[in-house]
Amino acid sequence: MTQRNLCCLALSAMLISSAGAQQFVYPAKGQSPEQQKSDEAACYSWAVNQSGFDPAKPPPQAPAAKPPTTATGTTPGAGARGAARGAIVGEAVGGNASAGAAAGAAAARGQSRRQNAAAASSASQQQAAASQQKQAAFGKARAACLEGRGYTVK
Repeated sequence: MTQRNLCCLALSAMLISSAGAQQFVYPAKGQSPEQQKSDEAACYSWAVNQSGFDPAKPPPQAPAAKPPTTATGTTPGAGARGAARGAIVGEAVGGNASAGAAAGAAAARGQSRRQNAAAASSASQQQAAASQQKQAAFGKARAACLEGRGYTVK
């Protein structure tokens, strides 16, 4: 999966979760619209302070730490290690160390690329999950505040 696809996936997840997180507030004790606006603003601020998350200012996406790579996108030394292993196996099995070395190097580079891509995907998923947890904490804090002021929150 490319970096662009991962970013689109994370953005989609955040938009879906924020759409699902919409809260409806009903003035259960007959509060006026002006009082409701005031209470909602106060509870918003309180929820930001309690959760450390402000939906109006989501934290910027931190770039994932990239593992060291070469121009081919593999971890340094993967091809050399694979070539050494392939040469040993190639010599032992078929008496052709050079063909074994070439096959081993190619296999090691491919495996290294897959591992690097999996690590980047995992980091992106962890970041999206952390953002969703913070957003959920904000929603719970806001609802608790509003319910404490006599509103029904769904």
